Amino acid sequence: MMLGQMTKGFLAQAEINLKLTYRDRTVIFFNYLFPLIFFFIFATLFHAEQGGAIIQVLTMVLSIGILGIGFFGAGIRAVQDREANILRRFKVAPISAAPMLVASLLTGVLNFLPSALLMILLSHFIYGMEFPRRWISLLVFISLGVLAFRGLGLMIASVVNSAQESQIVIQMLYFPMLFLSGMTIPISVFPNWLQLVAQFIPSTYLVNGMQAIVGKNETLAQNTSGAGALILTTVLATFLGVKLFRWEKEEKVAGSAKLWLLAVLAPFLVLGVYQAHSRESIVQSKLLERQFEQSRTLLIRGARIFVGDGRVIESGAVLIKNGKIEHVYEGEAPDPKQLHAEAVEAAGKTVLPGLIDVHVHLSSPGGFSQSADAYVNSKTMPRALAAYLYSGITAVKSVGDPLDDILKTRMLVNSGERLGAQLFAVGPMFTAPGGHGTEYLRYIPEAYRKAAEAQIVRTPGTPEEARQQVDALKQIGVDGIKAILEAGQNGFVFQRMDVAVFRAVAAEARAKALPIVVHTGDSRDVADALGAGVNGIEHGSSRDEIPLALFEQMKAGGVTYDPTMSAWEGFTDAANGSLEPLERPLVLQVAPPGLIDSSKKFLQSADGLKMGESLKKYGIDLGIAKRNLVAAWQAGVTLVTGSDAGNPLVLHGPTIEREVELWVEAGLPPAVALQAATYNAARLLRASDRIGLVKEGHEATLLLVDGNPLKDIKQIESIQAVFLKGGRISRSELFDQE
Repeated sequence: MMLGQMTKGFLAQAEINLKLTYRDRTVIFFNYLFPLIFFFIFATLFHAEQGGAIIQVLTMVLSIGILGIGFFGAGIRAVQDREANILRRFKVAPISAAPMLVASLLTGVLNFLPSALLMILLSHFIYGMEFPRRWISLLVFISLGVLAFRGLGLMIASVVNSAQESQIVIQMLYFPMLFLSGMTIPISVFPNWLQLVAQFIPSTYLVNGMQAIVGKNETLAQNTSGAGALILTTVLATFLGVKLFRWEKEEKVAGSAKLWLLAVLAPFLVLGVYQAHSRESIVQSKLLERQFEQSRTLLIRGARIFVGDGRVIESGAVLIKNGKIEHVYEGEAPDPKQLHAEAVEAAGKTVLPGLIDVHVHLSSPGGFSQSADAYVNSKTMPRALAAYLYSGITAVKSVGDPLDDILKTRMLVNSGERLGAQLFAVGPMFTAPGGHGTEYLRYIPEAYRKAAEAQIVRTPGTPEEARQQVDALKQIGVDGIKAILEAGQNGFVFQRMDVAVFRAVAAEARAKALPIVVHTGDSRDVADALGAGVNGIEHGSSRDEIPLALFEQMKAGGVTYDPTMSAWEGFTDAANGSLEPLERPLVLQVAPPGLIDSSKKFLQSADGLKMGESLKKYGIDLGIAKRNLVAAWQAGVTLVTGSDAGNPLVLHGPTIEREVELWVEAGLPPAVALQAATYNAARLLRASDRIGLVKEGHEATLLLVDGNPLKDIKQIESIQAVFLKGGRISRSELFDQE
């Protein structure tokens, strides 16, 4: 009987609320017209026609509307009704506080959803936003937001004694939620401590949830923490609101009653503690902001376009939309306004695919440092990838770095959590016991040596063991296999991998669809590698000239050749104590603080001179390496660019700029070197379907340089802009990431 009366009272109250709402012009203005005004103002300010900005505008206006209908539409309205003695009239009616409050919550949702749907339609038809794929999840999440913040508003009305008090309490909550939740200012631009504070603010989860559902097509289930907190807040606010409800303004509550607000906010306080520890929400905010930036529409116009596969458009334009190349224009492009695009003026400049380095060692700095911080992989690896991106090298392949560290770094950077060059992880290195690659282990304390060995090398004793180890790496998720055939010379002698074991490695790699590259030291190593059916030759030889027949075999088999000229030059310069590699402008811009000075001091020290004398015995002949490169090119071998960065005086950053310059010095045309650094390298990485070309449908990962590097290769260092998946990189901020 009582339940029936409550239900009847609830329905009657809901009906009354709806009728009063639609008769009140003020409510109609603030519920429908006022949000529309903000919608169009923000759309104009944020250039919502240019890609994903409309998602930010939509979620911003929806969030502001939800806060408004909660705090002002429910909280202040309830206090005003009590002070105007409107609630007193209901006291004698057959209705209790519970159905009145629940009716208020429901009518808030019913009032807000038409406004939300209207703004979604406007976002689609006027600004080109795709309809949300998870529209049910979106509407449910919006409804949960309205219920929670309307419940919070009613709770405030229950613990204040006057309209003036309600204004003060609401403003104390409203403005932090407005400005610190990502609603009006992206959380990612806040300092770290303020980002942590934002995790305790309820509207942060409202904004993140809506942006994730609209922008990333996530479901309600993928936003359970935020949705759960909203539901729990609604329940607590309703329960406490009923307990503290007052019909008449003469009924006062103690000032301490405001502490009940903390109980209502408790779900978000608990969630904030968790997020401050896990940082999941901070990462999500950062990824969403980056996604919106990458989805903007840009038109690079008036540029020379080096496509990557040998073709050149002398004057054209590239339209970027939603992170991809939408169109490549030859000649004059349409007006940017017609395309709803931001113009990037590029007359006198050249646009080309982002450069690629297929051979780096991120765990080694390339310089010489006594600081232990220079070898903390969790810090140095992401920074090195930022240095590459700064330099226009948008993808790198790690070969033989510690496995766990490189996989963690790959996830960190490739997910977009940290900005840096895309990372491909290859390793550990397959070699012989006592083979090349194992000599670095002798510098590690014996107690840690076995663990370190498991991270950087594999030394199978039999073909079966080799196959098992390749299979295990495939399951871990590496991007390829690296093997070493190298016996060394002149005091640097290594055990050479058994050819039968090596062939088993190569065969299993092919069976598991993993590209395999091989470190070679001379032409004998090259011959054995080709005999096993590998995908790429690394280093080739700087000790003897590789026979033409082997290059012809490479061409016939589609095997790539990576001469790593930068490494040979670095060894030679280190042996001679040359400081020139440390004084190049781009190197100075990206090198970690102190590394340049410490490297110079070491090279000029007694230990540095001793190292130089030792390196001279290694037998590196840069002239032979250059002749082998020219011979490979003339034979039609597919060339790719790798620097072997991390070796002496090959610092992470502008490695490929120097590599292609060395190729041109050796006699190769700039266009050949640049194709090797873009399209050819992408093919070796098996990523040419999305990077390595300025082509419609490919990722808009591009480099814009001043002048014409096809005539003067050094122009490749005159970087004007770097684009990663459509987002224009703020290069000056790359090293400020946390």
